[in-house]
Amino acid sequence: MRHRRRVPLLGKPADQRKALLRALATELIRHGRITTTKIRAKAVQSEVERIITLAKDGSLAARRRAIGYIYDKQLVHALFEQVKDRYGNRNGGYTRIIRTVPRRGDNAEMSIIELV
Repeated sequence: MRHRRRVPLLGKPADQRKALLRALATELIRHGRITTTKIRAKAVQSEVERIITLAKDGSLAARRRAIGYIYDKQLVHALFEQVKDRYGNRNGGYTRIIRTVPRRGDNAEMSIIELV
């Protein structure tokens, strides 16, 4: 039973799941928009929101936490520089999930997750 379990397991062991979410979060911050399955988009949404909230804080400790999570160090520095202008007056809700057509091979529900 999965009663009150908040983390979607994505059918992977914990280390692979964490690596997948880190990779998806890195690419979403880099490109601003990625296409993935609906479940993965919902899982990566909270991670990206957390990283953007760290960037809004802007402290050295927040920067080090973000560097420890995001794979690209220059991407973290660029995010910390531009986040004040882009999300300065917004209290959460930095991403948007748009449902698209099902995937052709296995009919999985696909969606686009993008930064607002």
